[in-house]
Amino acid sequence: MAAIKGEKTLNELAQQFDVHTNQISQWKTQLLEGATGVFGAGGTAVPASSGVDVKTLHAKIGELTLENDFLEGALTKAGLLSARK
Repeated sequence: MAAIKGEKTLNELAQQFDVHTNQISQWKTQLLEGATGVFGAGGTAVPASSGVDVKTLHAKIGELTLENDFLEGALTKAGLLSARK
């Protein structure tokens, strides 16, 4: 990361981390190439074929919301849940 920041020369970094300047250059190149694959244009956070069914998830969210609302009302009527949240 220090080589990417460019705050120090390769020679200064080599002395600081006790490695050869060529090794730092190789690591920097590998990092930049790898970062392009991760953050490059066209990359997506979740692949389109991830197998996640959004309709099913929305249905489950709706079901759980109804259950929570029902239970909150029932517990409030029974005096087991205060009206304040």
